[in-house]
Amino acid sequence: MFKKILIANRGEIALRIIRTCREMGIKTVAVYSTADRDSLHVRFADEAVCIGPPPSKDSYLKIPNIMAAAEITNADAIHPGYGFLSENSKFSRICQENGLKFIGATPEQIDQMGDKATAKETMKRAGVPCIPGSEGLLESLEQAERLAEEVGYPIMLKATAGGGGKGMRAVWKKEDLKKSYEDAIAEAEASFGNSGMYMEKLIEEPRHIEIQIVGDQYGTVCHLSERDCSIQRRHQKLTEETPSPFMTPQLRDAMGKAANKAAKFINYEGAGTVEFLVDKNQDFYFMEMNTRIQVEHPITEQVIDYDLIREQIKVAAGVPISGKNYEPQLHSIECRINAEDPYNGFRPSPGKITSLHAPGGHGVRLDTHVYAGYTIPPNYDSMIAKLITTAQTRDEAIDKMRRALDEFVIEGVKTTIPFHRQLMDHPDYIAGNYTTKFMESFVLK
Repeated sequence: MFKKILIANRGEIALRIIRTCREMGIKTVAVYSTADRDSLHVRFADEAVCIGPPPSKDSYLKIPNIMAAAEITNADAIHPGYGFLSENSKFSRICQENGLKFIGATPEQIDQMGDKATAKETMKRAGVPCIPGSEGLLESLEQAERLAEEVGYPIMLKATAGGGGKGMRAVWKKEDLKKSYEDAIAEAEASFGNSGMYMEKLIEEPRHIEIQIVGDQYGTVCHLSERDCSIQRRHQKLTEETPSPFMTPQLRDAMGKAANKAAKFINYEGAGTVEFLVDKNQDFYFMEMNTRIQVEHPITEQVIDYDLIREQIKVAAGVPISGKNYEPQLHSIECRINAEDPYNGFRPSPGKITSLHAPGGHGVRLDTHVYAGYTIPPNYDSMIAKLITTAQTRDEAIDKMRRALDEFVIEGVKTTIPFHRQLMDHPDYIAGNYTTKFMESFVLK
């Protein structure tokens, strides 16, 4: 087992990893930018190293600085969390070359699944259902026009290096294709430095359902059931739940087998998710694979009593997994609490938290790195907390979330708590009747 793990991340996920390491008797090293010197992950780690100024490119994305921090603290492994360098094959490879265990996927696995077009081709070879569309990247507008006619409108243009909705355009008729194609390419180039574009059939009334998987170093894989991530705004998840209210035992079995097949095909090591779009007929299609821990992993932990961070660390240390597939025994919901103003287009609201009262009680979990007096920097993602409720039934989990949101007080900055409170009262949400288009008609009161 590892003696010391450097956590190449910040905020709540860094604190989450520190907690499990402490329970396992493993020393931790926090890295931080000057903007994060007062963050709780810095305070609770055994050691902390400043790796640069506030901009991510000069700190949390600066591989030489992170490797230097690992060297001077004698860390023997690096946990990348999510975001930042967690799906960077170059970083995984550099760790490997320098005798540090990267707690995540191998460089080869990240390369296979990190690029969406490559991932789709890999999954086709694995026999996992994929959305009809282009074979690899589009080479020209003319090719896009021909393919759109073959696949049939509506279609979706997607940047191969995309994420967070950047470089994506839905096209409903051929007259709109040229402008959408040009706009998507320009946005992808500006956002990722990669204008590569591919095309897929647009799935109508889609739900975004992901399957949590774990694989060890010996070829054994298992799935830990599903999470429904369909409540999204601009392709950014707002809340997640498990089990999905859309799920049936037959669909769960089929999707679980497909996710295991995907992981097995690439000899996947570590925790990851296979993400699917599911249409109104319960036909599902591979969308992408995330070769890292997910923001929403706590709801899976809650319903099957399973520490995913501990499992990541054990797998990285060479411990075999049982190979047992899991099904949810309870119902769990997560609300992402962002420092954003939901009444003003979800505009970011950094600043000093003047007062904070955290909810508690049976079945309530709060993952956060903020506290009263903490100043939220403007340099990073606006998520400041994850509020999770767990109960015997979905209705009880919603009731518990309403109560917890009412108790949750954050003053000094705007947050998305009012949005989530209204969501919990929305009749379509209560009925489990929602798709990824839900937010297009949601009106905040």
